[in-house]
Amino acid sequence: MRRLAEVLEAISGTTSKIAKRDLVADYLKTLTDEELRIACTYLTGSPFPAGDGRALNVGWSAIVEALLDVSGATGEALDQVYLRHGDLGAAAYDLLHQRRHAPLFRTPMTLPAVDAAFTRMAGATGKGSRQVKIDGMRTLLSDADPLEAKYLVRIITSDLRVGLKEGLLEEAIAKAFDVPVTTVRRANMLVSDIGMVAVMARHGNLDQATLTLFRPFHFMLAETVFTPEEAFALTRADGDRPESLLVEDKYDGIRAQVHHDGTRLAIYSRTLDEITPSFPELHGDLRALGHRYILDGEIIAWKDERAIPFSALQQRLRRKDPSDLVGTVPVVMFAFDLLYLDGEVLMDRPLLERQKALRGLPLGGAVQSAMWTVADNPEQLASQFREARDRGNEGLVIKRPTSRYQPGRRGRQWMKLKEELATLDVVVVAAEHGHGKRASVLSDVTFAVRNGDALVTIGKAYSGLTDVEILELTRWFQQHTTKDLGRVKIVEPNIVLEVAFDAVTRSDRHESGYALRFPRIKRIRDDKTADEINTLDDVKRIFEHQGESRGGLSPKLAKSAKGER
Repeated sequence: MRRLAEVLEAISGTTSKIAKRDLVADYLKTLTDEELRIACTYLTGSPFPAGDGRALNVGWSAIVEALLDVSGATGEALDQVYLRHGDLGAAAYDLLHQRRHAPLFRTPMTLPAVDAAFTRMAGATGKGSRQVKIDGMRTLLSDADPLEAKYLVRIITSDLRVGLKEGLLEEAIAKAFDVPVTTVRRANMLVSDIGMVAVMARHGNLDQATLTLFRPFHFMLAETVFTPEEAFALTRADGDRPESLLVEDKYDGIRAQVHHDGTRLAIYSRTLDEITPSFPELHGDLRALGHRYILDGEIIAWKDERAIPFSALQQRLRRKDPSDLVGTVPVVMFAFDLLYLDGEVLMDRPLLERQKALRGLPLGGAVQSAMWTVADNPEQLASQFREARDRGNEGLVIKRPTSRYQPGRRGRQWMKLKEELATLDVVVVAAEHGHGKRASVLSDVTFAVRNGDALVTIGKAYSGLTDVEILELTRWFQQHTTKDLGRVKIVEPNIVLEVAFDAVTRSDRHESGYALRFPRIKRIRDDKTADEINTLDDVKRIFEHQGESRGGLSPKLAKSAKGER
């Protein structure tokens, strides 16, 4: 663990991507296979691989309790050091440096030992589980030297703060074991376990990587476009101007990936969490498809042949037993892609072929094929957009017929067209007590978008959530407060919201340099992580496209601004 911490500290000290890559590559060569698997997982800033199913569920208060106990520091001392750094990992480093009685016979901290401790902590559930997690943290911090503690805490909180993206880690694996980076990336795309990919790269087995049932992988995403014309525009990344596009309604639901092997059935969310128990009425029709398959689709609340608000569906996501809601909030799943069928991986086939294979399955009942059509020009696309809105859906998802399925955003192979001003996915960074009847709850939230590795504030909102949601969030904010300023609580940046607004304006008040006019919370995005929120570049694009009447640039200036970038 010490060597990993040293490498992470060295990475944080350079801005050179090549230097970061080389530091990681040289380190990976020195590890055993078991250490390599664990280290690569930790280098992503997570205690477990994506889609693993385990979660530490160790909150701020548990870490602080263990840290104060091991270091002997006071709460006031912790507040001071945290105020200086704004990072609990750095605070742990300082406090352990200052502890009066360091252990004389410290157990050397190895990667397998840390992995075993994380496994024990993740396995603790029910009554008494919090104490198990605190005891686990106390043991880890007792054995850790200050630098190890710094990065242990950062891994636990999933915030490494060293500027090491997963793409750069893939490059480091390729360099360490002398394999093409494209091969590493494809293997990681298929198995979603970077540690396993690194071991395969070492042994020359990357060609054996394949989709595996019940090992979920990241979804292919769509890039936002603001006009029908933009969807048909020539783009440098994608190389040509599409002659026609496949068009589907954009449903206001949750993305779902279904795995079925003929017996076992599992449904995964965008965050790769299993949500199978939340939707029991889908199970029969999904099993009735009768094959071994992996399909991609959207689950939506559906009544009288029409979508009902997402807020109704959201109630079911938080229930282990949703039986009392099945009748009042019925759901359907619209399947729109088939990625694996009876042992054959279909991801590299053109979308048209995948859709043909999907239509060959006996879809029906609660599992339906997504409705799609073709657009040959922007005028036709604009008409289809209005029709989708009239059907009660958010807008359109627009796809190139030749597109392969590639997890993550991949240029404009897939696009989404919503209203002229799209909503933004943001993360809450502070919560404040409300007024009047809301004085006892944290109802007013300040939120941010991502700018590289940093979060920059862009607005504040207090409307749009139900009283029940506000009460639930208040409890969460209280448990995950990193700095208490009285009325205002600085909180861990983990709660993602979808925020609607009337316009984007320039502003000196917020770190982003922009503000949202009349922001209101549309919904809590339990299906997204803080890594998936919108970026400052997205905000700038909205500002440019919204037009002068809403405070944006004139078409001429907007075109000029785009050219400058």
